[in-house]
Order: sequence, then structure tokens, then C-alpha cells
Amino acid sequence: MSIWNYVVTAHKPTNVTHSCVGNFTSPQELNLIVAKCTRVEIHLLTPQGLQPMLDVPIYGRIATLELFRPHGEAQDFLFIATERYKFCVLQWDAESSELITRAMGDVSDRIGRPTDNGQIGIIDPDCRLIGLHLYDGLFKVIPFDNKGQLKEAFNIRLEELQVLDIKFLYGCSKPTIAVLYQDNKDARHVKTYEVSLKDKDFIEGPWSQNNLDNGADLLIPVPPPLCGVLIIGEETIVYCSANAFKAIPIRPSITKAYGRVDADGSRYLLGDHAGLVHLLVITHEKEKVTGLKIELLGETSIASTISYLDNAVVFVGSSYGDSQLIKLNLHPDAKGSYVEVLERYVNLGPIVDFCVVDLERQGQGQVVTCSGAYKDGSLRIVRNGIGINEQASVELQGIKGMWSLKSSIDDPFDTFLVVSFISESRILAMNLEDELEETEIEGFLSQVQTLFCHDAVFNQLVQVTSNSVRLVSSTTRELRNEWHVRPGYTVNVATANASQVLLATGGGNLVYLEIGDGTLTEVKHEKLDYEISCLDINPIGENPNYSQLAAVGTWTDISVRIFSLPELTLLTEEKLGGEIIPRSVLLCAFEGISYLLCALGDGHLLNFQLDTRTGEVRDRKRVSLGTQPITLRTFSSKNATHVFAASDRPTVIYSSNRKLLYSNVNLKEVSHMCPFNSAAFPDSLAIAREGELTIGTIDDIQKLHIRTIPLGEHARRICHQEQTRTFAICSLRNQPNAEESEMHFVRLLDDQTFDFLSTYPLDAFEYGCSILSCSFTDDKNVYYCVGTAYVLPEENEPTKGRILVFVVEEGRLQLIAEKETKGAVYSLNAFNGKLLAAINQKIQLYKWMLRDDGTRELQSECGHHGHILALYVQTRGDFIVVGDLMKSISLLIYKHEEGAIEERARDYNANWMSAVEILDDDIYLGAENNFNLLTVRKNSEGATDEERGRLEVVGEYHLGEFVNRFRHGSLVMRLPDSEIGQIPTVIFGTVNGVIGVIASLPQEQYMFLEKLQANLRKVIKGVGGLNHEHWRSFNNEKRTADARNFLDGDLIESFVDLSRSKMEEISKAMNVPVEELCKRVEELTRLH
Repeated sequence: MSIWNYVVTAHKPTNVTHSCVGNFTSPQELNLIVAKCTRVEIHLLTPQGLQPMLDVPIYGRIATLELFRPHGEAQDFLFIATERYKFCVLQWDAESSELITRAMGDVSDRIGRPTDNGQIGIIDPDCRLIGLHLYDGLFKVIPFDNKGQLKEAFNIRLEELQVLDIKFLYGCSKPTIAVLYQDNKDARHVKTYEVSLKDKDFIEGPWSQNNLDNGADLLIPVPPPLCGVLIIGEETIVYCSANAFKAIPIRPSITKAYGRVDADGSRYLLGDHAGLVHLLVITHEKEKVTGLKIELLGETSIASTISYLDNAVVFVGSSYGDSQLIKLNLHPDAKGSYVEVLERYVNLGPIVDFCVVDLERQGQGQVVTCSGAYKDGSLRIVRNGIGINEQASVELQGIKGMWSLKSSIDDPFDTFLVVSFISESRILAMNLEDELEETEIEGFLSQVQTLFCHDAVFNQLVQVTSNSVRLVSSTTRELRNEWHVRPGYTVNVATANASQVLLATGGGNLVYLEIGDGTLTEVKHEKLDYEISCLDINPIGENPNYSQLAAVGTWTDISVRIFSLPELTLLTEEKLGGEIIPRSVLLCAFEGISYLLCALGDGHLLNFQLDTRTGEVRDRKRVSLGTQPITLRTFSSKNATHVFAASDRPTVIYSSNRKLLYSNVNLKEVSHMCPFNSAAFPDSLAIAREGELTIGTIDDIQKLHIRTIPLGEHARRICHQEQTRTFAICSLRNQPNAEESEMHFVRLLDDQTFDFLSTYPLDAFEYGCSILSCSFTDDKNVYYCVGTAYVLPEENEPTKGRILVFVVEEGRLQLIAEKETKGAVYSLNAFNGKLLAAINQKIQLYKWMLRDDGTRELQSECGHHGHILALYVQTRGDFIVVGDLMKSISLLIYKHEEGAIEERARDYNANWMSAVEILDDDIYLGAENNFNLLTVRKNSEGATDEERGRLEVVGEYHLGEFVNRFRHGSLVMRLPDSEIGQIPTVIFGTVNGVIGVIASLPQEQYMFLEKLQANLRKVIKGVGGLNHEHWRSFNNEKRTADARNFLDGDLIESFVDLSRSKMEEISKAMNVPVEELCKRVEELTRLH
């Protein structure tokens, strides 16, 4: 049964809804604060660009995000209000780098009609009060006392019912608002009101302005010395104050976002619906406004927010495309644009549709999304893990180790690749044709296995074999010195850096050498009680060529020890527990924090934080990366250090926001890896796996890899056809100046290159609504079927549409058949060799008939009425599940004998559906327009017809995201050996660019995790005091109910980021050991 579901985010929201700039983390630091609907990110502006400081979830959808500075404070506070009427005031705590809650509360009213135009939250520039417009006809005030604390809120009646915008004015002795509203004759006006805190009422304000531009919908308050307000319309911009009125015409545009450039408010950036950015200048003599000027600067993504940072650098947040960091130049480029894009931040939102395909045919799903809107529309290919892009490969069996070497210590590139085998070592180098060929380093022994190699100081190379350490000149390639093992001993483990060598010579003997100019000096020799299994002296201190610490792993007592160098004094000993020996240890530093990594022979990896002064280790964490022994190596990519763990499930370990993350590499087993940064292949890795050596570059280091195919138009539906290796999309292109402002197309794309192969233009006013790849009974061809609607301006609902049937021939779309319909074809499904269409309020079944002349046509067989609008349809066998515009979910069945479709059961709640999917024969999943998920169950065992005719709601959950599509599938390699491989998953895509996974768990696992979630709620407190239980409770206009039969995977998986002490607290409450909890939670992270 798929009743018990686990909901987790695979890709966080990327749609930027709000942004603001101020001194939040310290009085001297300039911060950009970005809201992505349910997350807040805090960035620091540095000379190198934006540096992320914090990224936290908010238990609510953010409606308002404003910085303000109460009296007597040296830095700004952050005010957040959510769509479910909670608010909080946050302050930065520099000690812990966390947010502390200064104030919180609930501003909902028991009665009141929520505003149509969204919530408005504003703060008086002199910090006397916070104003909120949440319900029609009411203005809520939260006053500050003189110490900057919030007092009790109250409401003031507001005569204007259709409010478009409200802002506080600057430079008024009493707090004063300007209200832009529309009257019942659709004319627009601005009024001002003073807020009297004493009388808790409005007083008529200093001025008003009637009959503005019909498209006016934005107010920009101007700071002193000018004061007043700018009213931005679609065709005019007006400056208004008590003693001035100036207006200028503009070319028609809808302004979506603005950003103030100067503190005195004389210049503003305006971003419009087409992604154009203008500079608006208020010209003035001293404090007298003389006029307005507007100038086009260039094009960006369609902005939802604009924040001017500093030095002509601007952050453009977008909901419809990628967000950008841009620089405004003094002089235009060749195309006349003043805008230079410095950086792009990927945004998948809004995901209107997507499909799950295995393009590389490796058993790993990739999600291809229709993302963005209008000119910023694109396709995005999202896959889990890090890809290696192969540059060269050579067949080599039995590789035992690999190291890259330079020809001189300050050479930026590597020259040699040493590859070691059981009884020989080969040296490869790049020749002039950029091919790998074998070469010689005369001073190296080639007839023995190399245990370790490294570049050494004074342009030397060091080679360790089982009986000696050889020091070779990297310029003449001749032997300069050799150190021999004592008779009767052999080196079995070795490691080195540029000036030190550490060896284990059997029987627990540990030998430490230092490298000089042509000298190898044995500095120290220690005997341990146990045999040594692995060593590391990777320098993580100040000196890149010398390590103060050595890490040593041992057999028998299964421990790892930290020694100080050069004296080999034991600083720390950490027992690892269990019976599996450590196979690889590594000292490394990520984001300025030092770690000790220790990999065991069974695929487990332990990580500790390391104190480099004392050698102490703490905060032990354990993860399982695979089932085979792991070898660890560092490599660098884009100036950051990462660790490659080679094993049967190769993984890259990296750090983000000061926590370690693990991302799988899209390769089967890897036995060895080493960085190979050659001139021909910069920043590459050499990778040894089953019988071959590959050189390749690595993708950006992140858990999900996203490739963007910009379309310059809005893709709305997508479908993949395996047999022809193509995608088909329904898309629309906006033509700003043409009579037909929109053109709609069906386009065919190659599924590897994503090039357009063929285009079929739709008629005027005809929209593509649905698309499907299917085949029919008695016909071996595969077809693309497209459902359309004629959207005419004078009609409320489309009264006509078409079903088009295409076949792909020689890479072109050929129209084979078309069928007119009496409405919009919202959904198409393959149904037992026939075609099932949802047309307005009707479900219609068509069969594929052969005409006498050999051509084919769609012929109507039967149908079913009884929906408001049947928007979303899924089928399984003879069952049909329909998601209705407003009548929730219903279940239909096709009866073969009668050739008819009948309703079997329905959910009688009024849910406005946005997507449906069938989880199993009896459980159906839905998403609706209040951002909730629900599951309903078919009640086949019911005693009466009435019971059997009711779909029972069994699960409810507030996702906080608008879901546009569910699809069965998985983002990760499904390994049949793991229990996770057996768990069915559904992927969803949302307006905010979230890709999520819903996994149906076995009951025992669900019960265990439910208990864990309950304990985590007690330990992890929501930012701003927002309550997790309240946030996840099902909520619509009629009722609120606790979440049931859904678990919040994001909360559960945050367990692995907790400090050891908090983990132990939960472990005690659950009565389950910490290691066991970590293991179970980590297994879940493999679902996405």
C-alpha cells in the first residue's frame, strides 16, 4: 500500500521572490538577502563577488521581506511575514553565524477577505510602526515602542477596497502612507493618510492625486531631501508630492520591479515584463524637483526584484528565468547595451511540465523540464551526481596506483602520469599531438611496483618502492639519492608530500624521512604495537610543502592515530570500533575547517573535525559510500579542494555552507583516481576503472547537475519518444509588435543535441494543451498526439480544439490525422491501444480506425460527462483517475462489454486540483491550489454502494509549493541490492523550481521515521519561532488539519547535519544508537 509517504526536496526552490540590501551581519558589512519563497539566503558582498553565509528554510511562504533599523541599533534587523499570517523579526548572531528571533507573532484575523493582489508589508522609514494590508478594507498596524520593541497590533478601517499598492512616505512628522487604489469605475487614484497611533485611526493626509494612468500599479516613495512618491504606470510615470507634480510618457511596458540606486533617491532602476532595464532619473535643483528622465540600459532576465549593491553592481532576482548579478557600465557595448552579466544563478522555476528519461541508457533517470516563461523559457536537463566528461582513454589492465608529476615545482601543469602495476611501473606523458604516450624517467625503477610518488622541493621527484626511496631530478631525470630499507624489512605502505616521506616497513615500524636538495634524511623511527594499514601526511597547515601532523591507521586494534612531525609524538588515538580495518586516511581542509577522513574496507567513511594545534579529533560522523574498500585523494576544481573517494560507488566529498556533502559520480566502479592537470587537458582527473585509464574533466561540484537549453520562447508541454530518440514540445513565442502577439508551435528536438529538427505551427489563437507519445492497436507505428484549444478573446471557455496525430519520418513531423473537438483538449492518455482525451468537462475515448483508402482516423467510441473541467487524467488498466478544476479527484472505469465509461467513486471535498497521479491500484495522489498534497483511497471493500462510491482521504500534507506535474520515476541509479532500490517514487515539479520526490515507504519504516520526526521537531526549532507542525498542516480556505501519512524528508534528513550532542539527545529519546540513526537517514538521502 502506498499510504505511507515520504516527501523530500531533490532541488531547492530557485525562484527569487524578494531581495533586499543592508548591513545585516555587521555594521560594516553589506549583505544581500534573497528570499526564494520558502527559503532565505544571506550573502556577503566581497570584492570577489557574493559570498553565501547562510541558507535556511522558513516554515512558511514568504510574503514580505524587509530590512529595517530600530533606533539605537548599529545594524539592520530583518522582518518576514508569511502567507499564512505569521511574522517574525530576525537578528544576526555573529558568534554562532545563526539567526536569532527578536519578535514573532500571528497577524491573522478571524474574519476578513484576503486581498486579491497579494499581501503588502511595509515599514515606516522612521521605525515607528510596521503596516500590513492583508484583508480587504483593513490596514493592520504593529507599533514600535521607543526601545524598538514591537507592541500589540491593531486594525484601521481602509475605505479603499481595491488596493493596488501602499507605501510609507519619507520626511513626514507623523507616519504617513500613500494608497494607490482603483474605484468601482476602474479609475485609479492615490490618497495619503496619516496614521495616528494614539487614536488608532487615519487622518486625511497632506495630498491626493486623482485619475492616473489606467495601468498604474506601483508606488516608489522617494527619500529626503526630495520626498514625495513616484507612480509608475504602463504609459506614464508621475512624480507627486505636496508641492510638485511632474509626468513623462514612456513606451508601453509593465514595470515588475524597481531598485533604488542612490541614497538620496534621485535614480531608480526599473525592470519590466520584457526583461528591459531602464534608469529613471529625478532631475532637481537643490530640493526642488524639475523633471523626470528615463533611459534604456539593456536587457536582463525578467526581473521580480532588483537590488542595487555597490559600485554599479546590481542583483536581478527572477521568477521566470535565471537570476543575475549585473554590472552597469558607463559606456555601451557594440549592441548599445550598458548591462554586463557577471554571474547567473540557475532558476528552474516555473516548472510547467517535465518528463523523466534515461538519455544515457545507464539505468539512471534524468528530468527534462519546461522551465521559465516568456523570453526566458528553456529546457533544463537535471541529473543526479557529478558527470565525468571523457577527453581521452587507453586500455590498461591491473592498475594498482596512479600519481601525476610536474617537470619543475613551479610549473603550473603536470607533465607525467605514473601508473603502477603489480610488477612494473609505467610513465605516461602528453606528446606534441596531445596524445598519451609512454616515456622514461631514467632515475625511476620501472621493473617494480611503485607504492607512492610525489613532486618534491628543489625540482625533484620522489618514488617509493618496496625496498627503497629514490630521489630524482625532474629536469635531468637522473637519480640524485636513494634510501634503502633495512635488510629483512620491506615497505608496504608509503606516503609523501613535497618535503616529507612516511613509510611503514612491516611489524608496526614507522619511518619518517625529510627531503633536502639531493638528500634523503631518516629523521625518526617508531615501532607501534600493531601493523600499519594506511598513512597520510597531506599538508593542511600554513606551509603547502610540509605537514605538522601524520595520520596512521592500524590493523588489529582498528584505530587511527595522529602523530606530530618531525618527532612522531603520539597526539591522539581514536578507536574506530567494529572489525573492518581502515584502508585509507586523509588529512584535508574544506572552507577553512580541518578534517580527518578515514575510509574502511567495507565502504564506510568516517569523518572527524581535527584541531591542527593539538591533534585532537571530535564530532565523529559515519556514512556508507559503497560496499568495497575506498581510497581517498584530494583534487581541486574551481579553486576549491574536494576529495574523491574511489570505490564501487565513487563519490566526491565537498563542503558547502560549512558542512560536508557527498555527491555520487556517474561512473561504475573506480579503483584509483589522481588529478592530472596537463596543458592539453587542464583541470582533468585520471581515473582507473575495469581495464581502462580515462582522462576527463569533472562537472561543477554539486549534487544535481543542470544543463540549460535556452529556447527564447515558453515551452509548456514536453514528451519523449524512445523509438525516434526525439522530444516533442508545445511552445509559444511572444511577438511584442506583431498583430498576433503570440505564436504557438509543436516542435521536434533531437534527444541528444536538443537541436530543433522540425516545427509545426498551430493556427492563430490555437494553444498546445497536451502532448503524448503512443501507439495504437493493430498499428506498429509510434505517434505523437497533440491536443489543442482555440483560445478566442471573446470566449470564457474554449468551444473548439483539435487532436493532431503526427509521425516522425526522417526527422520531420508529418501530420497523419486530425480530429476537431468541441473544447480544449486538456489531457491525452494512451488507453489500451486507444486514445483517451479530456475535453472541457468531458472524458472522450477514441479508437484508431483504418479507412477504405488505407489512411487512418480517430473515431469517437464513448465518453463520460460530469466534471467542471477535467484538467488532469491518469490511467491504469481500465481505471481512469480525473483531477478536476474544482471538484477534487474522481475515479472512472471503462466497461469493455458495454463499451462505456462510468464513474466508480469520487472525493466529495471541493479541492481545486493542479496535478494527479496513481500511486498503486487503490491509492491516488493529488496536489491542489492551496499548496497541499493529498492521497485518496478507493474503498472496494465498502459495505454499501455509497461507501464504495466515496474516495476516502487517507493522507494530507502542506507542501507549500504549487505542483504542476507528477511523474513516476527516479533521479538516482536504482541499485537492486539496496532496500532503497525497492521503494517506488514519484517526482514532482513546482512553480518555484522545486524538484521533489515522494517515496512510498513500508509501514515499519514509516512508523520509525514518524517517531524520529517528532523528536527532531523538539530539537530543531524553526527560524523565527515558526512552528513545523503548523507549517505542514493541511490548509485551505475552509479548514486546517494536521498532516497525516506524509513525512517531511527535509526535516528528517537534516538530522545528519546536527551536532553530535543533539544527535545523542535524539538517540536517547528514540532509544536507538546514533550510528544506526545516521545509517537509516543516509539511506533515505539515496532516494534523490
